Amino acid sequence: MTETAGQPHTTPTRGRPAPPWPPVMLVTGVVLLFDVVRVFLPSLITLYGRAGETDPASMGMYAALWFVLPFAAVPVARLTSPRVVTMAGAVALVAARLGLQAADGGTPQLLLASAGVTAGLVFLYGCARTVTGTWVPAGLIGGLAGASILHLALDRVDLVWRGGPLPWLAVVALCAAFLWAVRLSPASPAPAPAAVWFALGPMLMLAGMYCGGPAILAQDTGRHSAPFTALAIALQVAALCVAAVYAWTTSRGWTAGLFLVAGVAAAEAGVQGLPALVTTVALGACAGAAGRHTAATAQNPAATAQSAGGRGGVAVLGGMLVFLAGAFLYYAAFDADLGFPNALVPVAVAVLVAAVAIRRGPRHRAAGIDGQAVRRGPHRWGSIAVSLALLTGLLTWQSPSANKTITGNEFTLVAYNIRMGFGLGGRLDLDRVAAWAATRRPDVVLLSEVDRGWLLNGGHDDLARIARGLGMRYYFAPAADRLWGDALLTNLPVTEIGSTPLGRHGYPTGAQAQSIVLEIGDHEVGIVNTHLQEPRGQAPEVAAIARRLAANALPPGTGVAGPRPVIVAGDLNTTPSDPQMRVLEAAGLSDPLRALGDPPTSPADAPVRRIDHVLISDGLTAVAADAPRVPFSDHLPLVVRLRLD
Repeated sequence: MTETAGQPHTTPTRGRPAPPWPPVMLVTGVVLLFDVVRVFLPSLITLYGRAGETDPASMGMYAALWFVLPFAAVPVARLTSPRVVTMAGAVALVAARLGLQAADGGTPQLLLASAGVTAGLVFLYGCARTVTGTWVPAGLIGGLAGASILHLALDRVDLVWRGGPLPWLAVVALCAAFLWAVRLSPASPAPAPAAVWFALGPMLMLAGMYCGGPAILAQDTGRHSAPFTALAIALQVAALCVAAVYAWTTSRGWTAGLFLVAGVAAAEAGVQGLPALVTTVALGACAGAAGRHTAATAQNPAATAQSAGGRGGVAVLGGMLVFLAGAFLYYAAFDADLGFPNALVPVAVAVLVAAVAIRRGPRHRAAGIDGQAVRRGPHRWGSIAVSLALLTGLLTWQSPSANKTITGNEFTLVAYNIRMGFGLGGRLDLDRVAAWAATRRPDVVLLSEVDRGWLLNGGHDDLARIARGLGMRYYFAPAADRLWGDALLTNLPVTEIGSTPLGRHGYPTGAQAQSIVLEIGDHEVGIVNTHLQEPRGQAPEVAAIARRLAANALPPGTGVAGPRPVIVAGDLNTTPSDPQMRVLEAAGLSDPLRALGDPPTSPADAPVRRIDHVLISDGLTAVAADAPRVPFSDHLPLVVRLRLD
């Protein structure tokens, strides 16, 4: 039986459709590439350089190198064949992914992730020249959805960061399925339009930003809620399944584009929840609309394959350059003044994807992949989506911890800048942070540089993961944006909590001061948890908050108003001898660590200065303090035992 453009491959003997190896190849290939990207981006800022210290242009040039190298596949495909390029890229991608599973951080991790990105793009270039067009939208959006669902099911700690035999078996099985699908996928004379391939890069960026976890759906980012988290995960998984079906059946381009832009704009404006779900579904609709085509337009299949495939190959590489540029601009704004709000970047990317969908949608009659069959069986697809959603929600369920009370007058406090959970070797050390902290039996944990889902750092929820390991409740205080900030973890009764934005004073990254009132025995203790970005201007603001927190306290059961003991702690980017420390001391705070060894905290591998602090007011005495030499961040933590006087 002869294969025609726009139709799935069939076997010559029986005329039955062959197993859908092309979409399996695309789905598994995109999942592997997404895996590698989630290692490449954080490795760029923790191993190649340090965000805020390394020249952004240098990091940008290094990253661009690996996205430009795949263009070398264009002449190679002419000298050999697109099929050879596809196979070579697939094998190299698998080698890089397996290497990352074995790597223990450091330079090997950086180089393997970099090479893996290049290999993945070479593979996609070959696919654009060889994969049947009708498979492409569902394959690409299915890969993005599959990667996101797997990420959620693993509690946003991907297999690459996990040791032991089970993660290895899962990765080997995925790689084997991918290579088998590549081997059995036939070349097609009817590749997809260049538009759908170009859209992959921008869609990858939007999927990484909006489809990675429940934090983006949270209406209240201040408090931990286990039922809401599970529900948010379930809704996200259901939306991802719907997106994949939309990409399969296609939809009207103008509708998809409108909802995509509206969803991204609303989410970036701070309206959360529904916009994130709409954005997820609209990505699938845009992919389907961009991939519309009909075999009737292919009067000369061979010529069409050569021209459309060539354009599609270059288009997918160009779209990935858009991904790199968009991600770089969005996150660079937190370390440099770009002259415009970075919230415009994802909106511009959404407009670009919408324009592709709108331009392609109305001009082509949809061929689809048996879209009628999908529409005839909505209950089947709905049950699959619901089952996946419930299963993922159950896998990530975290029961809330019970309140804890202290009968004595002593408690232990840990203050730690965790650098998004990435240790000195560039590995994600969230579980090790939690395991180490648990050995110190803390009553209160204060964290700085907490990331709850930035694509730049791999899309992890640091706070939820560490809280799970410690068995503690958490309270998040957004600073730079709604996914980045500081946090407090405790099971002690919390009677008051708030967050005050601090002035930028010319510094691009935002900061806040989280103010908390805890009950410790028969006393109240106020805590100001902060990470100063511009200490000269922000220290006076924190001093004012500390004064306000200390004033007019009413200790439980006494009926007598008096000053409340206050702690100011965190990464203050200030040494004990700096002038801004005098500002904090004038607010009634003292530095007890000077008399307890004055331990340096930065840099963690060879500490020479203390910029992390636990300052206390009258009514508190530091009994013991140390800065343990642990390699889980570029700072050392402070562990302080405090007594109420």
